[in-house]
Amino acid sequence: MSTTTPHAPLPLSEDFIQDAHTVAAQLRASAPVRFVELPGGFPVWLVTGHAEARAAVTDPRLSSDGVYDRLERLRLGGGEDTESHFAPELAKNLLNLDPPDHTRLRALITKVFTAGAVAPLRPRIEAIADELLDAMDAGGDQAELLADYALPLPIRVICELLGIPFADRDRFTAWSRTMVAASTPEEIGAASVQMAGYLGELVEDKRRTPGDDLLTRLVHVSDDDGDRLSRDELIATAVVLLTGGFETTVNLISSGTLALLRHPDQLALLRAEPQLLPQAVEEFLRYETPNNLSSPRYATEPVELGGVTIPEGHFVMVSWLAANRDGRFADPDRLDITRTAGGHLAFGHGIHYCVGAALARLEGEIAFGRLLERFPDLALAVSEDALRWRFSTAMHGLETLPVRLRPGH
Repeated sequence: MSTTTPHAPLPLSEDFIQDAHTVAAQLRASAPVRFVELPGGFPVWLVTGHAEARAAVTDPRLSSDGVYDRLERLRLGGGEDTESHFAPELAKNLLNLDPPDHTRLRALITKVFTAGAVAPLRPRIEAIADELLDAMDAGGDQAELLADYALPLPIRVICELLGIPFADRDRFTAWSRTMVAASTPEEIGAASVQMAGYLGELVEDKRRTPGDDLLTRLVHVSDDDGDRLSRDELIATAVVLLTGGFETTVNLISSGTLALLRHPDQLALLRAEPQLLPQAVEEFLRYETPNNLSSPRYATEPVELGGVTIPEGHFVMVSWLAANRDGRFADPDRLDITRTAGGHLAFGHGIHYCVGAALARLEGEIAFGRLLERFPDLALAVSEDALRWRFSTAMHGLETLPVRLRPGH
C-alpha cells in the first residue's frame, strides 16, 4: 500500500556529504524511497534501497528526456518559459535522452568506445602511473595522493584517448567540477557554456584535421545507414566522456586508497595476493562508491516505488552509494576484497550504464597495483578527522589525501 506525497521534503544537511554512509543508512532504514531536499535546496525523491534502485532506473515512466532543462527551470524557480543558463549544445547527451534517441546515440558511441578499444591502453596507462609515482618518490617522504596521482592519472588517460590537449586540463577540470558540485544555476550554466564552446572548437578541429583518437573517430563514425552524430551530439558526448572519464576514476583511486589505509588487514592481504586486484577494485567501487547520485529522472505519470507514490512531474534520483551498502550484500559495511561483489551499482544499471566502466576498472587495477608495489609503507599523513569530502551531491570524493610514502624518522 503506497503513501501520498508528504507536505514538505526532509531537508538534508551537509552531513549527507561529510557523513554520507550514516545518513544513507538512516534513510534506508526509514524508507527506501524518501522525499528529501538535497544540500543546495533541490527537492527530489531519493532512492536508497538496492532493489528499488534497479526498479527505478529501468522503469520507462521515470524519464530522462530533457531532464536537465526541467531541473534548470526548477533551480531557477520558474515555469516552462524560464530561460535556462545551461549550454543548449549539451542537451543531446546520453543522460538527457530516452529511447529511441538514446538507443541511436549509444549505438554510435559504443562502436568506438568498447572494452576491446580499452584493453590496448594498458601499457600506456602503466607508463603514466609510473611517471607520476617517480615524481612522487623524488618529492620526499610525503605526497598529496589526490593531486599528485589520483587526479592526473585519469586526466592524462582520457586526454590521450579523446585527443584533448593535456595542457588545457586545469580549464576543463574546473568547469567539470563546477558542473557536478552543489553550485548555483548561474555558475553551472557559465561552466557548461565554456565547456561546450571549448569542445565545439575541438570537434571542428578534428573534422578538419583528423587524428588517431577517440574524438576523431566519433566525428567520423556512422552506422550502416550512414547516420552520424550531429555537432551538438558530438559536443554533448564529449562532455559526458571527458567528465565521466576522470571524475569517477579520481574518486575510485583516492577513496579506495583511503579504504585500504583504514583497513590494514585488507591492505596486507592485497599486498600478499596481488591477483586479488580485480576483485579489490570491485569492492572499492561498492564500498566507497565514486558517484553518490544518479542523473535525475522525472515521473511522466504517478509511479509507485518502494511503498510510496511519486507524483507526476517530480524528480527522482538514486543514491548508488546507499544502494551499495544495502543488506543484499553480506555485512555491507565491512571492506572485504575477497567478496564476490557482483550486483553492485557503482556504474549504474539499465540503459544508462556507464560506457566507460571498462576503462575505469582498468585504470583502477593499474593505479592500485603500481602504487602499492612502489610504496610498501604507505600510510596516512594526517588524522582521519582532518579529511573532508568534496561539496558535491553527485560525486563522492575526497578534497585531499595527504600520505606518507616512507616511515617517519
